[in-house]
Amino acid sequence: MKYLLYIFLFFLGSVSAQNEKYFEQGNTLYNQGKYAEALSRYEAILKTNEHSAELYFNIANAHYKLNHIAPSVYYYEKALALKPNDKDIKNNLSFANNMRVDAIDNLPEVGLSKFVKNFANIMSFDAWAKVSIGLVVLFVLLYLAYYFTYTTGKKRLLFISSTLSVFLAFIALAFTFYNYNLTRQNNPAIVFAQEAQVKSEPNLRSDEAFVLHEGTKVQVLDTVNNWKKIKLSDGKTGWIPNSDIKLLDIFY
Repeated sequence: MKYLLYIFLFFLGSVSAQNEKYFEQGNTLYNQGKYAEALSRYEAILKTNEHSAELYFNIANAHYKLNHIAPSVYYYEKALALKPNDKDIKNNLSFANNMRVDAIDNLPEVGLSKFVKNFANIMSFDAWAKVSIGLVVLFVLLYLAYYFTYTTGKKRLLFISSTLSVFLAFIALAFTFYNYNLTRQNNPAIVFAQEAQVKSEPNLRSDEAFVLHEGTKVQVLDTVNNWKKIKLSDGKTGWIPNSDIKLLDIFY
């Protein structure tokens, strides 16, 4: 058993060293303007199931230089999912989106729903969960301090603080479930077909609802056989063949 563990650790170390070598080679080739060769090095790393924002970002950059619209948007989106606040990724993604043919407006969000959604997205659902647990622990500590304190002024302060902490814990828990549901409902994909006919029903005999082009981001709502029901940011829905899109799979 011990020998198997040594072999496994040696294998992991050799794969990691090889991937680091490929990454450096890819960067060198990219800086030399050999984008296709650089891409092959980065994709070799991807085949070992290693995933990182830096790797996706470099793959997207190489595709962008090669004028591959859909793959560049796809990998910038993958990188952004891992580092949602990275300015370089956001900036390059906007350049890649400018190469798209389709210009689709976003449905405006207003009022309380917009505020709640924006506030919930300040942190991930697991971060909200940690905050709620921390507030519960704080409540327990404050309540114990309240129970063993005999000074009236201190008891009043500890009671108010403990009540506030448990109230905030429930709010954080609510945002945990809200953000979790938002994340689960988020099932984006990128159109990879140069031109895709979106149908009103999941079959070739149905009417054409609209046409999409490569690089456009859609939300997948449902699957029927070889068809995906999609929704655009402007609210339009339709059915597209599975082969015309590629799911981002950004829920980890």
